[in-house]
Amino acid sequence: MPDNRAALFEHRPADLEVILPEPDQSFRWYEHDYPYALARWNHHPEYEIHLIRQGSGKLLAGDYIGPFTAGHVALIGPGLPHDWMGDIAPGEQLVGRDVVLQFDGAALLDLQGSLPELSELKTLFELAQRGIEFTGGTAVEAALLLERIGEATGLQRLIMFLQLIGTLARAPKREIRVLASACYSPSLNERSSERINQAFDYLINELTSDVRLSVIAERVGMSEAGFSRFFKRITGHGFMDLMRKLRIQRACRLLVQTQLSVAEICFEVGYENVSNFNRHFRHEMHQTPSDYRRTTAVKLFNRDSLHPSLPITQVR
Repeated sequence: MPDNRAALFEHRPADLEVILPEPDQSFRWYEHDYPYALARWNHHPEYEIHLIRQGSGKLLAGDYIGPFTAGHVALIGPGLPHDWMGDIAPGEQLVGRDVVLQFDGAALLDLQGSLPELSELKTLFELAQRGIEFTGGTAVEAALLLERIGEATGLQRLIMFLQLIGTLARAPKREIRVLASACYSPSLNERSSERINQAFDYLINELTSDVRLSVIAERVGMSEAGFSRFFKRITGHGFMDLMRKLRIQRACRLLVQTQLSVAEICFEVGYENVSNFNRHFRHEMHQTPSDYRRTTAVKLFNRDSLHPSLPITQVR
């Protein structure tokens, strides 16, 4: 049953969490302590699978509020505000309390044309719009897979992810609890959402061009300083910092997937000079673009050597 305390959160719009997977990964996996800066009333367009390793408290998901303890596993759908509020003493910290996996469910379902088996996920993803808590054997198996994914790399990591969402999709009804009420609609601040969406549209569309803070601030009707504070408060990232992260993320993919030179990639992702590109790349990746290309190529070579490809037989 929803608790009327959840209504208190409807007077405070949920923060937007900006999720950036690593350049060579299709989904984000991480663990964190509690308290933690991102452990707050927030929402995001990605799906989130969440494991609580230790501790207890209250889960808020939309208009639902209920208890959680160690071993709790939940799937939160896109746009659903949520927060795991721990019961801890002042000054107490729970190390490694949470394991979080966030992924683009819409992109996954878009693959149904070539991978029709993925259509099995449709019902699961629809239920996740209201949030789902899993119990029993499903929660145990999901928790084990979540832990193993954190140690896996490459194709094995992707295989385990598919095993995980397959486990959730096949959960028996007795091990599923849908959280938010069917009539729930998040009361997000419409004006703030509009401004954030405008900012992201501008950033993505102009990422490889001359991105200017003054341009987007004018478009949303704010001063540069006011927009900077607003964007950082809502997303947790500075606008220009996020631009740098997105550009470097794109550069990482080009370094691995193409034979373009570092200078060519520099200009391709929106930088005007190589020295500035190199400086930003080192800031984000803690190595030079050339080192990143070399070390990543070695990892891929070693992985392929250990797991050689089988001949492909074409079926007509």
